Amino acid sequence: MRPLPLFACLLATAVGGGLIARGLAPAPVPAAQAQAAAAPAAPAVTAQTPRSVAALPALPSLAPMLEGVTPAVVNIYTRQVVEVQSPLAADPFFRRFFGLPDGPQRRESQSLGSGVIVDAERGYVLTNHHVVDNATEVSVQLADGRTVEAEFIGSDPGTDVALIRIPVGNLRALPLAPSQGLRVGDFVVAVGNPFGLGQTVTSGIVSAVGRSGLTGLGFQDFIQTDASINPGNSGGALVNLRGELVGINTASFNPRGSAAGNIGLGFAIPAHLAREVMRQLLVYGEVKRGSLGLELADLTPRFARELGLAATLRGAIVTRTYRNTPGEAAGLRPGDVITAINGQRVDSAQALRNAEGLLPVNRPATLDVRRGAQALRLEATLREQPKQLPGDDIDPRLSGATLAEMADRFRSAGLVGVSVADVLAGSRAAQNGLRAGDRIHGVNGRRVDDLTALRSALAQPPQRLILRVQRGAQVGDLELR
Repeated sequence: MRPLPLFACLLATAVGGGLIARGLAPAPVPAAQAQAAAAPAAPAVTAQTPRSVAALPALPSLAPMLEGVTPAVVNIYTRQVVEVQSPLAADPFFRRFFGLPDGPQRRESQSLGSGVIVDAERGYVLTNHHVVDNATEVSVQLADGRTVEAEFIGSDPGTDVALIRIPVGNLRALPLAPSQGLRVGDFVVAVGNPFGLGQTVTSGIVSAVGRSGLTGLGFQDFIQTDASINPGNSGGALVNLRGELVGINTASFNPRGSAAGNIGLGFAIPAHLAREVMRQLLVYGEVKRGSLGLELADLTPRFARELGLAATLRGAIVTRTYRNTPGEAAGLRPGDVITAINGQRVDSAQALRNAEGLLPVNRPATLDVRRGAQALRLEATLREQPKQLPGDDIDPRLSGATLAEMADRFRSAGLVGVSVADVLAGSRAAQNGLRAGDRIHGVNGRRVDDLTALRSALAQPPQRLILRVQRGAQVGDLELR
């Protein structure tokens, strides 16, 4: 017998099933079920496919905000001429043998960065000091493709803020965000020119505010963010979701160097600090800094116990108040512990010096002080301190020397003292053995932190004047006669 085709078998099964179904007597249906069956069926739910993408709900995007931000962020290209000399060129034999030129050679180097237009009418652009430092030529490329030469207005190495001007019209500026209100967790967007690739946008959140303690970065009150900040982003904009400038991008951190990539540790200078630096550069041509006129030490657990304070308390101990200074006028005494300034916590002597360098002069500052069991709130007005003084203004034995405050980058790294900027040949200071580049950090066994301390220590000229001097890696005592 020939087998039936598969289709015929399936057809026979379907017909047989129908015949069997007809041959069965229907079971009685309860009245409730019959009524339910008679009710109209619910309409079927079917997926609705939109006729076009335009019918979809609007997707969240930063694009509308960035349309107003990116025209205000510029690319900055600088050119520097530097002098270099081979170490072999110092020897006449090697100069002749290798055919080396006599004297240093001039070479040209180029660098790149970013900037933010903050005044469209006058063409002012904020950027970083290190972007334009020692530049012989600064050119700015706008978002619309125009490239113009920029005029250098001024810069402040201590905060790494610089101001330049571009003499063109039809500019767009970024509004500055309010000085207060930025919180950890706020969304931010970084705009700049990383690695010279062109304008680039990255996003993240505020990871921390008031960050300090980073080595070699001057006075510090940074915004920390995980938005990618790479070489070339320096001087670019950090904005909030309203398109307001909250910071000037300045640095990224990676223990293995920038070539290892971004690891989400970027830092920006707060916009309110950049605004104050810009104001002073326009008014004075420089940033004026003041001092409370105090000698300070860290509050350690041992000192806290001796002062009857909690071992967990942190702050800066006043070990000495210099005469005719804001600290003395405010009523500070040796043994007082400063725990905050203008509401910003002070954990150490270095933190207080950092805060001093960021505060404007001739404006009151509020100090939170612990004096034993007593909590005080004092007000002090920082006064500008001279950055350089002739030595004979301090003591005749220093005649011929020019004494200066330590550079901000050294002071922020924890170095204290007074720098010897210059010594005239044949002068009394030179005959006493003082040299340019020396760092004075002690007088007659007492520590000296700055020019104010040195002047105070020598207000009554001592019979013997012994300076503690560091010269290179060597430290020793130098008696002046």
